Amino acid sequence: MSSLDHSPSTTAELSSADVSRIIEMAWEDRTPFEAILRTYGLAEPAVIRLMRANLKSGSFRLWRARVTGRATKHSALRSPDVDRAYCPTQYKQSHGR
Repeated sequence: MSSLDHSPSTTAELSSADVSRIIEMAWEDRTPFEAILRTYGLAEPAVIRLMRANLKSGSFRLWRARVTGRATKHSALRSPDVDRAYCPTQYKQSHGR
């Protein structure tokens, strides 16, 4: 295997926390499939299988419709202007508190 030797080779080897995080990453518009591959060793087809196995059928269909053809989910299709994996307003900010 390549530099992903530390990553699980199958979804069966993933913890429930890992599965939850992969699902979250897959739903995020700006997180490309390549980031999931680098982090967890799962290519897009494996992510699709994981999503199909862990989402209700209606949720899976909505997700597939959402990500199919979406340029931000594929690094090669992204605009060079998209240089981060998340929107700055996506996460709660403390605003100095």
